[in-house]
Amino acid sequence: MLNISGLKEGIVLDHIEAGKSLDIYYHLGLDKLECQVAIIKNARSNKMGRKDIIKIEGGLDVVDLDMLGYIDHNITVNIIRDDRIVEKKALKLPKKIVNVIHCKNPRCITSIEQELPHIFYLADEKSETYRCQYCEEKYSEYK
Repeated sequence: MLNISGLKEGIVLDHIEAGKSLDIYYHLGLDKLECQVAIIKNARSNKMGRKDIIKIEGGLDVVDLDMLGYIDHNITVNIIRDDRIVEKKALKLPKKIVNVIHCKNPRCITSIEQELPHIFYLADEKSETYRCQYCEEKYSEYK
């Protein structure tokens, strides 16, 4: 069994779909941080069969929970203090996301006014569909 040492202070992102941890690593900008980050791929999971885990040293401010909720709202966020889980955060699909995805509609104002933020709102929670706030263009996949 692989053993990764405990985390004194930080965040553990658990129940990541197997193979998705590197996507999340780059989407969250963890590659640009100075803190330690451990990625465990294909760990055994009773609930999922196989899963990925990301351990991040430091405070919660390094993780954009909206971005994470958009990517996969089934991920569990464990807050670690003094070597113990002090809080578990359940993610949900954010109602609004800013500058996470970009509108692909060439006639959208965001393709003309480059400095405008790309704002999408959750149009349909069941189908996880987001729409551009400016032109209503549908965006349903983060890939």
